Amino acid sequence: MEKLTSQEILDAGLDDWRALAQALHARFRTGDFATGLRFVTAVAEAAEAADHHPDVTLTYGYVDLELVSHDVGRLTSRDLALAGRISEIAREQGIAADPAVLSEVELALDTADLAAAGPFWAALLTGSADSVHGDDVVDPSGRVPLLWFQHTDAHETPRQRFHLDLWVPHDVAQARIAAAVAAGGRVVDDDAAPSFVVLADPEGNRVCVCTFLER
Repeated sequence: MEKLTSQEILDAGLDDWRALAQALHARFRTGDFATGLRFVTAVAEAAEAADHHPDVTLTYGYVDLELVSHDVGRLTSRDLALAGRISEIAREQGIAADPAVLSEVELALDTADLAAAGPFWAALLTGSADSVHGDDVVDPSGRVPLLWFQHTDAHETPRQRFHLDLWVPHDVAQARIAAAVAAGGRVVDDDAAPSFVVLADPEGNRVCVCTFLER
């Protein structure tokens, strides 16, 4: 299946869902555990019927869902279709979505020697040096954020080697950036906006605020 473009995802009209780093995400406010369990049960039935399954987190007040076509490693039309069906179930049960609160954190590390650094971080974070996939350390159990390696030339001058990638919904990115700047941060680089904007805190530590647009 072909990878969906950002415009194709927007055109799907999935108001409850937002694309972040690799997947579609949604949070549904259920209010209590029993309501959430009924909702998840109905979602499970729809997933079985579609032979396509989301990752689900059930807590007392809300249900988080994540959709991606794991067999091809990207978003496909199957994800859009199931997302739409899950939203229908939520409406039928009187459950509202809260897309503005969604976010996802990834770790980024500059390295001039992925072959050396990769296995170390994979073993440390996941317990297995074999968890390096391409430029990423991926925890199959989802316990820790994805770590990706940004290739760089070797250097001796001390500088920030780690930074955070904060993925947020495309329609809240500007508000989040403005809030961070108002709290003492500054914009370092916005040439790649709206794909990502680099911010720094008052001490110069950097973070990329990322959206799925124009990727």
